[in-house]
Amino acid sequence: MKKHNGFASSLGFVLASAGSAVGLGNIWGFPYKTGANGGAAFVLVYILMALLLGIVGMTVEMYVGKRAQANPVTAVKKINSKIGFVGLLSVIVPFFIICYYSVLGGYTMRGIVSSFTDIGKDAAGVSAGLSDFMANPWLPALCTFLFLGLAVFIIMGGVQKGIEKASKVLMPLLFIILLGVMIYSLCLGEGVKAGLDFYILKADFKALGFKGVAAAMGQVFFSMSLGMGIMITYGSYTGKEINLFKSAVQISLIDTAIALMAGFAIFPAAFHFMEVEGIAASEVGLGGFALMFMTLPLVFNSLGTVGGIIGAFFFLMVTIAAITSVVSLVEVVTQFFIQKFRISRKRAAVLPMILALAISIPVSLSLGGHFTLFGFDLLTFFDEITNTVLMPVTALCVCVAAGFGIKRREFEDNIYVGKPIVGRIISFMARFVTPLLILVVAIFGIYSNVSVNVNYFAVINTAFLLAAVAFAVYFLSLVRVGDTDTGCNADELGYEGDADPADAAE
Repeated sequence: MKKHNGFASSLGFVLASAGSAVGLGNIWGFPYKTGANGGAAFVLVYILMALLLGIVGMTVEMYVGKRAQANPVTAVKKINSKIGFVGLLSVIVPFFIICYYSVLGGYTMRGIVSSFTDIGKDAAGVSAGLSDFMANPWLPALCTFLFLGLAVFIIMGGVQKGIEKASKVLMPLLFIILLGVMIYSLCLGEGVKAGLDFYILKADFKALGFKGVAAAMGQVFFSMSLGMGIMITYGSYTGKEINLFKSAVQISLIDTAIALMAGFAIFPAAFHFMEVEGIAASEVGLGGFALMFMTLPLVFNSLGTVGGIIGAFFFLMVTIAAITSVVSLVEVVTQFFIQKFRISRKRAAVLPMILALAISIPVSLSLGGHFTLFGFDLLTFFDEITNTVLMPVTALCVCVAAGFGIKRREFEDNIYVGKPIVGRIISFMARFVTPLLILVVAIFGIYSNVSVNVNYFAVINTAFLLAAVAFAVYFLSLVRVGDTDTGCNADELGYEGDADPADAAE
């Protein structure tokens, strides 16, 4: 029988996984966090974290999924049923990320249109247009609905015909557009050298601090889709022919390259505008939300109609990156719903996303300044809960569970078939080095946030409340030994809209 609902090729798996990893975290998050945390110093620490955390964590999570051929809950249960709640947390985390990530995705769609409507406007005009959009009670929600709807549509097509097919088209297109924007930004002239100095040449470790190191770790987790069930889910759709470690290296290289290219596209443009217009870094949003949504549009607008076209392509690229990422988040939730509740892929994709859309509406309203929670807008609040607390906790637990819960020989032999030395290195890293690094950086990162904002305790308490809910739900209803209650990939056979006719015939 053909492998049901799995990736058809190694290339498809790598591109789909890279599509998950490459998103707003690379093109928006990485540049603005670089701007806020010492420029080149942050870039250096990020690359080190990608090597020590990203590749190891990704390889481990993919193997946990591949080994079980099932959703994250069942996959972790197959290591040890007593820690299966970690798998449930791996489903809860992406759901909450969807609730705010889709709002940002809506903003990128708005950017495509505003690239033309803002032509000729000065800084005040562009800022006013963005502020009006954010303050509008329904336009951001409408853009969020369109963005999330597109992601659900792709998910309905299944793994091969939906996720894999879309990734093979969207990822190369994203790279081509980003390359074009990067070359354009590097040719702007004035300010470009200052931008490159800040970005890659002059490392300010004093500005970085331990908070910046924690931010780099969090960026690696978010950008490489760690601690949110994605790599477990995608790993479950792989067969024996796919080399996990080799794939993890390829995905990490693509992800890091896109992030670095985004920096080369944004910082020369930002410094060009600062030098030409004489505006301070704080006013162009060098270390914050406005870096992509205001600074670059100002540069594009100065070029008239041509700039509008370039800006539209840039935001099209960002939207593509966001779509490929949110598709992977939705797939984690969809896979669990299919296998747990034995429903069709279409229902499993739509039902939880209706709830996510309902939650995203107050998130968009909060981002527009309509209300706050514990002093945070909801986007920041959800981002801190998932990115700073739950994702490192989940990745840590999965790493330790795989390192100590799976027989070492089995683990080492399957990480890189034919090269056991690679498996031994990854096994050692997974058991000792990576968990310790996650733990140290996460603890000091949380401490740094609490020390400057006492309201951060609300973030920590909410995060651990969600973990407690996952713990309680798991032991009340999902802990039974075996996977009959939480399902596996084979359970998708025969459900309407899930199986290819050829597969069903066999």
